Amino acid sequence: MKAFYKGNPVDVWEINKTGARPDWVKEAFDENYLYWLEDHLRILMSGLNPSLATNLKIGAVGTIGGGFAGYGMYAIGYPGDFLDVTNHRVVSKKKFLKHYQVQEP
Repeated sequence: MKAFYKGNPVDVWEINKTGARPDWVKEAFDENYLYWLEDHLRILMSGLNPSLATNLKIGAVGTIGGGFAGYGMYAIGYPGDFLDVTNHRVVSKKKFLKHYQVQEP
């Protein structure tokens, strides 16, 4: 879904196992940047970009033996949290409702 954070447009997805998924979420699952581990979602933040296709074309993803190294590559999200791909963060529903404005279709 489209929303605004601090007046800027962002792409967000409410984490869930069965609901609708935008194309960038489907692609992220296909590339294993998003992966369900029982009741939580493992998120490879370095692989996510608002334009995942562009990210793949320029090679801006982590690789074994090169690319991104270090801590903070993975985040964990739970159903009901929101994944803000524009700002590379997972936001609780409470914080989402307080700080984000959903863009009407």
